[in-house]
Amino acid sequence: MDGDDTPKQRNAAMRDTARVLISTALLAGLTASFWFADQIFPDISLEKLYLTFLGVTIIYLVFTAIRRIILRQIREPKTRYSFTRTLSVLYYIVIAAVAVRIWIDTNYIFVAYGIIGAGIAIALQDLFKNFVGGIQVFISRIYSIGDRVELEETRGDVMDIGILNTTLLEIHAQGVEGDQPTGRLVTVPNGTVLGSQVFNSTKDHSFIWDEIAIPITYDTDWRLARDLFLEIVTRETAGITALAEREIARIGEKYYLPKKVVEPSVYLTLTDNWITFTVRYVTEVRTRRVLKDTLSQKLLEAVEENDQIAIATENIIVYEGGPFEGAS
Repeated sequence: MDGDDTPKQRNAAMRDTARVLISTALLAGLTASFWFADQIFPDISLEKLYLTFLGVTIIYLVFTAIRRIILRQIREPKTRYSFTRTLSVLYYIVIAAVAVRIWIDTNYIFVAYGIIGAGIAIALQDLFKNFVGGIQVFISRIYSIGDRVELEETRGDVMDIGILNTTLLEIHAQGVEGDQPTGRLVTVPNGTVLGSQVFNSTKDHSFIWDEIAIPITYDTDWRLARDLFLEIVTRETAGITALAEREIARIGEKYYLPKKVVEPSVYLTLTDNWITFTVRYVTEVRTRRVLKDTLSQKLLEAVEENDQIAIATENIIVYEGGPFEGAS
């Protein structure tokens, strides 16, 4: 045991040692009893019972040694539990295989092993799927620690990648918007990467595109509004725009990537009630909400200072015959 083990851990280790010693003594006693009985009253069934308990005793000691050696290296409770559960399943599988070999006629041994194998595949299909998914994550580096990803509609920052599961710090859940953490840790099976899409916002670059929609009235000087909005956003996003250009040039050497325009742009859409300006710009993934707030404030201040630009709002006028919707 390690020197920094707590009294609770030491007591648990002592109880585990006592359990192993008692179990080993019982198995050894049964093995010796059947061997002794077979020597006095030779019988094929007694011989098979002796061989069966001998095999179980050896398997028990081997798996106990493996469990103790490996568990000393694992500190995370979730991983310790998964390993212990997996080892227990393998333990019973090996015992079943040895018992089949001892008790079933050689002519039927392959049929029996086939049935056992099918049962194992069904019982452990999720475990194998998660294990293979973990291997793929490590080899292909679909995501790494610190990446912002979306797995099975769960978005978050990768906190830990285990052999069976990935732990995320959840962001953007119900009640918390704007790509900010909820404070919850979410465990996602690694098998997810084998059967669904994986969205990674920070794998090869640190930016994404974002938009702000601004409705203005039809009596507004739309040309003035367009130029003003574009000037403000261009000024406020100059730094991230330059970074995005460099990152696109770099990842263009790794992937086929058509020329992308990262400079801010403004798009105009006509509706029944107003003109919608959609301001499009690049932003760093983790500061998306902060930049959107800054830009929204700057744009609103510019509108308030300019009498020729008016924000459109929807209002409902109720007449006796029914409501009338309009814009102002």
